[in-house]
Amino acid sequence: MNFLITIITFLLMEGATWLIHKYIMHGLLWFLHKDHHDHSKEGELEKNDYFFVIFALPTIALMYFGSLENFNYIFFIGLGIMLYGMAYFFIHDIFIHQRIKIFTKTKNPYFLALRRAHKQHHKHITKEQGECFGFLYVPIKYFKMYFNPDKK
Repeated sequence: MNFLITIITFLLMEGATWLIHKYIMHGLLWFLHKDHHDHSKEGELEKNDYFFVIFALPTIALMYFGSLENFNYIFFIGLGIMLYGMAYFFIHDIFIHQRIKIFTKTKNPYFLALRRAHKQHHKHITKEQGECFGFLYVPIKYFKMYFNPDKK
């Protein structure tokens, strides 16, 4: 059951990420997210990196309080969020934005489509008119670019 709670939480985080990204990061907290779009701090830490702390604190709290109660479901919800955060870091910061120069030459269609969707999101340097606010979900039109040999 705990494994299932962790997996379901991980999967639900995609929807939560979309909502948070579109309505909070591109809304009320745009002042923290803006430098991630205008590339004013390329290669350095950005104000956007504060979101790591903002999202880590409730995750740590869930895991801590869940561990006090003999590792109950609250712990495993926190674990699912933590695993999603780790995936986000590796894919977003390392693979897509190349903060660490590894995985630069993939031929995997899913990862190529994911990178393309994220680049499409970043073509907008203002908080309005954004698209592709999710993280692991990739709209089908980006898959078609890499699964259709005529379009390569």
